[in-house]
Amino acid sequence: MSEPSYLQTRQGRKIAHHRLEGSLPGVVFLGGFRSDMTGTKAVFLQEWAEKRGRAFLRFDYSGHGASSGDFLDGCIGDWAEDAIAVIDALTEGPQVLVGSSMGGWIALLAARARPQRVAALIGIAAAPDFTEDGMWASFTEAEREALMEQGFVDQPSDYSDEPYRITRKLIEDGRNHLVLRAPLAMPFPVRLLQGSNDTDVPPSVALRLFEHADSPDLRLTLVKGADHRFSSPECLALLGQTLDDIGG
Repeated sequence: MSEPSYLQTRQGRKIAHHRLEGSLPGVVFLGGFRSDMTGTKAVFLQEWAEKRGRAFLRFDYSGHGASSGDFLDGCIGDWAEDAIAVIDALTEGPQVLVGSSMGGWIALLAARARPQRVAALIGIAAAPDFTEDGMWASFTEAEREALMEQGFVDQPSDYSDEPYRITRKLIEDGRNHLVLRAPLAMPFPVRLLQGSNDTDVPPSVALRLFEHADSPDLRLTLVKGADHRFSSPECLALLGQTLDDIGG
């Protein structure tokens, strides 16, 4: 795999990315919490774009992958700024935003900030407002006290031997970027892809987003047996077909 290029944002962060030139609308992949642009879905989407001659962009948020910064210093607001910066600087014309897990929330924030640049949005196990509704809501009183007093709390992870360290900054900043508590206008096609066996972001989250978002063309596809990774050959084929259907 080739070395990434870097974009320096006005906040001084160096954002690693891979970009393909091609026809429009382009596709931008927004990854999940603690993930990076070398994952299965990101690589699949690049191959999909290469076969069709489509413009494509994948990148690492600050504190993720090859980008600058420490993960524990970051928060939803920073990562949304990173996404908007790469869309502004590295893409032209209409884009299809494909957001996975936390990337679904970031895609919604980017689309809200730049609606004129969005041709369509695809959420894969999208996790809007997860810092509040997933993390904070599940903490015990002792965990909440520890978070507020020491600035972090450690949580076990299904994806790593190391625990997830959840910072007070992540929780408090997340409250400034919630999208399910106020009108959410999405004036373009929206597709939500969700696995029925997703234990990280359950189908109820997708249904809540489905009911809440205001889009002229919004569809939710629930895949029986699929988990949060949504990376099986069948799930990737569905993702590709969804892009073919709405991507121009």
